[in-house]
Amino acid sequence: MTTVRLPLFPLNSVLFPGLVLPLNIFEERYRTLVRELEELPEEEPRRFVVVAIKDGLEVAPSLPGLPGEDAKPDTRAGAGFGPDPRRAFHEVGCIADAASVRERPDGGYEVLTTGTTRVRLGAVDDSGPYLTVEAEELPEEPGDDPEALAEAVLRAFRAYQKRLAGARERTLAAGTELPDEPSVVSYLVAAATMLDVPTRQRLLQAPDTSSRLREEVRLLRAETALIRHLPSLPAMELTRTPTSLN
Repeated sequence: MTTVRLPLFPLNSVLFPGLVLPLNIFEERYRTLVRELEELPEEEPRRFVVVAIKDGLEVAPSLPGLPGEDAKPDTRAGAGFGPDPRRAFHEVGCIADAASVRERPDGGYEVLTTGTTRVRLGAVDDSGPYLTVEAEELPEEPGDDPEALAEAVLRAFRAYQKRLAGARERTLAAGTELPDEPSVVSYLVAAATMLDVPTRQRLLQAPDTSSRLREEVRLLRAETALIRHLPSLPAMELTRTPTSLN
């Protein structure tokens, strides 16, 4: 297994390999991270690990003893994650590649990232301006008969999409093509289905592609059946904004 030390970017969401995640960077600890990525030689990848928060705050709180709107934010690397930051995060994350970076007039950044490789988190270091982690890259094992399972997932996903469109009283775009490579299917469906963070995390850390696809068939069928019996859908998109506060 390959182990790398990379900056760590905790979020209240899950990033999957192959999926795009736009970020709005405004906290100083993450501004520093982006500035240092920008200083890397052009041929070097600008990478960091995105991990879902299990118990903590995505945005750093104010410093103790300074309540109110004028309170200064806590700028420590591990602010909001307790005395042992590693315990605040799920054990598997995803390496993000910063494909484009745009600095805003206020000094923040808009960063467009793409997930690349799953990693298992090791030791987390909070002694610098931002968190870093020893990350062990995880291989994507195919498992048993992933092609047949991918076909089953795509059928279930199309049924889910149709039921979702009907519940929202709108139609789906016709002719939408979906991939057929099993691992790509597994991650795309995991990102495109309305699921909570613990469920997405469980899919991310599935031991192999087939296990992930098998779980997705079960989830899609359950979600489709649920939508069928609901008079209207809750506003799930309010909990799934396309960008992080950071």
